[in-house]
Amino acid sequence: MKKNLNHQVTNIEISGIRQFFNLVSNKKDIISLTIGQPDFPTPEHIKQAAKHAINMNYTTYTHNAGITPLRQAVAMYMEEKYNLTYRSEDEVIVTVGASQAIDITLRTILTEGDEVILPGPIYPGYEPLITLTGAKTVFVDTTTSGFKLTKELLRQHISPKTKCLILPYPSNPTGVSYTKKELSELVEELKQRNIFILSDEIYSELNYEGKHYSIARFEEIKDKTIVINGLSKSHAMTGWRIGFLLAPRWLSEHILKVHQYNVSCATSISQYAALEALTNGKNDAIYMRNEYRSRRDYVYDRLTKMGLEVTKPDGAFYFFPKLALGTMSSFELGIKLLEEAKLALVPGDAFSKHGQGYMRLSYAYDRETLEKGLDRLENFIQKK
Repeated sequence: MKKNLNHQVTNIEISGIRQFFNLVSNKKDIISLTIGQPDFPTPEHIKQAAKHAINMNYTTYTHNAGITPLRQAVAMYMEEKYNLTYRSEDEVIVTVGASQAIDITLRTILTEGDEVILPGPIYPGYEPLITLTGAKTVFVDTTTSGFKLTKELLRQHISPKTKCLILPYPSNPTGVSYTKKELSELVEELKQRNIFILSDEIYSELNYEGKHYSIARFEEIKDKTIVINGLSKSHAMTGWRIGFLLAPRWLSEHILKVHQYNVSCATSISQYAALEALTNGKNDAIYMRNEYRSRRDYVYDRLTKMGLEVTKPDGAFYFFPKLALGTMSSFELGIKLLEEAKLALVPGDAFSKHGQGYMRLSYAYDRETLEKGLDRLENFIQKK
């Protein structure tokens, strides 16, 4: 019967991040700096709002796109934070995390044979979703351009089959982001082409070098841009599974159809928690962002003193240092770190072939854990 399975499903694999996390989860005395999850609890007032929703029996289906007050709050939040204007009634969809928002977008816009441009190294969650639609992934090597997609690189990889560009920033795994000027150069190329832009901005509130600038602010491409955001990183709500999708009405009405048949609606209890987060907790991320910035500076100082080649992140909570591999792959180095240093980092090749030679280090951990982990890394390097 196995041969009767959907071949697109059998051709994809479990995320390299999860593969490695699962590999180390049962090992003892390991310091893991692998998972990109806030180490802060969800703010108390948000948890109380969820409890209140349960007590009030707000436990039924909601509008497919989300409860009206939450969609209004999303629209107001995005306008206040990022100067983005979307109609809450028909241009905002509340999703089951940013991951589902990405999935339903790609299933709406892609058909078999289409091409999607991804700047690598990149989060591994996009390629399998593209594959499931029958489309093809086209990776762009950004390792020589500061891990940023440039107009020249973009132009080199566009073909008549190009349907979409995915632009995630601040980036997982590198932490780099884009300035208004850098985005404007990409827009100059994109505005003259029939290409969708899927802008994954889930780390927008964790930007340390200035205010986050959304590519959707460029009016000349807004009509073909889909913005993905959510509360997992900004409000330490990964398990609540609330994301936001913002797109022009002509496009969102079709994405909503896919969303409707996929999940009906996001969890009602989580929606009321999200409403509290975006109103009374709209600045909850500030404290966490300041702490992450402090950790970033500490880790950057340690890594550079070790002599490692590393780009200082603009946001998110990752470093992507380059390590000497010799004849090893990044995955093999990851195993060696586990066995010899009792330290777990995510192999860079989990983020496409362009991550080969790098390792991802998450600093979404307390200072004591970071210090111990970096001590082990430094001892490992000194022994080589």
